[in-house]
Amino acid sequence: PVFRAFSMNYEFLEEETMKTTLRSRDLSCPSCIQKIESALRRLNGVSEAKVYFNSGRIVVEHDQAEVDVEALQRTVRDIGYETQRSAL
Repeated sequence: PVFRAFSMNYEFLEEETMKTTLRSRDLSCPSCIQKIESALRRLNGVSEAKVYFNSGRIVVEHDQAEVDVEALQRTVRDIGYETQRSAL
């Protein structure tokens, strides 16, 4: 598989809802976008996952009590993309 690096930041929306942004250095095709969005949306606690091809952003809204940031990273890694935390 091809490994791509991501950076990440996040913000809190509501009491348990969190918005996490992963940044991709090199999304290469529409199928990559669909693969990442689908994998993240299948997680319990994820209410939305959206990949923005031009900017390389992956924005995930999730219930932090059900799915934490590490689980998001693990999910992306399990489909062939490496993740890295970035400083806020």
